[in-house]
Amino acid sequence: MAWLIILTVCTSLSTAVLIFKVRHLKQEVYQFADQLEESLDHILSGKEPETICANTDTLWGKISEKLWRASHVWQRKDQEIITEKKELEQLISHISHQTKTPVSNLKICIEILHGHPSPEKTDEFLNIMETEAEKLEFLIQNMVKMSRLETGMIKIRSNESNLQKTIGKAVSGIVPKAEKKQIRLHVTCNPQIQVLHDGKWTAEAIFNILDNGVKYTAKGGSVWVTVTEQEIFTQIAIRDTGKGIAPLRHAEIFTRFYREPEVHDQEGIGIGLYLAREIIELQKGYIQVHSEEGKGAEFRICLLRS
Repeated sequence: MAWLIILTVCTSLSTAVLIFKVRHLKQEVYQFADQLEESLDHILSGKEPETICANTDTLWGKISEKLWRASHVWQRKDQEIITEKKELEQLISHISHQTKTPVSNLKICIEILHGHPSPEKTDEFLNIMETEAEKLEFLIQNMVKMSRLETGMIKIRSNESNLQKTIGKAVSGIVPKAEKKQIRLHVTCNPQIQVLHDGKWTAEAIFNILDNGVKYTAKGGSVWVTVTEQEIFTQIAIRDTGKGIAPLRHAEIFTRFYREPEVHDQEGIGIGLYLAREIIELQKGYIQVHSEEGKGAEFRICLLRS
């Protein structure tokens, strides 16, 4: 009879313990659900979740840590989206600004031509239209190049090839502009130099720097291209006798659409140097600028030696 009493007592105690554990577990589940809901509400409202639990061995400790990390990832992604949106807005604004003048000039010329002006005036307005159309074409071509570079569509194909040939392509492209301003071009390059580079796009980068030099060099000035072989790099120095660049602007001139305040009357859209730097950096090289106001400028393109 005693054993039956003991068994009954043990059963009652076991049941009581089990009920206690179930109630305690139920409380923990409710507490976990409340904590999870509160943290998710914080995340959805753009705030950080509650401070992560110090005890990462518990279920809530593990979950809270992951929620905190996820919140930071989402916040970073949101910031990236905001930054990209601002950059896109700036890009659209720049494109609109750059196309506004040539498009307006074309419309004016078309309106005048509809009025049947004299043959002499017709030729004059047709020349203006041709110039403005060329500006638009130049703008579109450079926008396409910039877009292809930034989206990774341009694939740099570096081969060990003759550097003088690449420089020759760039120089031949700038000769007409240089001749119009009576600017002398000087090139010093060992015809035997072989460098690992993409000939097409490196020529584009060199041309853009030459174009910049010719544009801001006064009539009768000079531009030098000098190639020097160094221990690790092959250096292409492009020096001009132009207006020079203030040291404080050396970093800015390589940014997209940047133009110095005092040169807005000159043709250009502020993409050339930006493209040049991107092209060279895609080949694991770099560009330096050394210049002072009124003392010309020297751009140094450094390409890794093979």
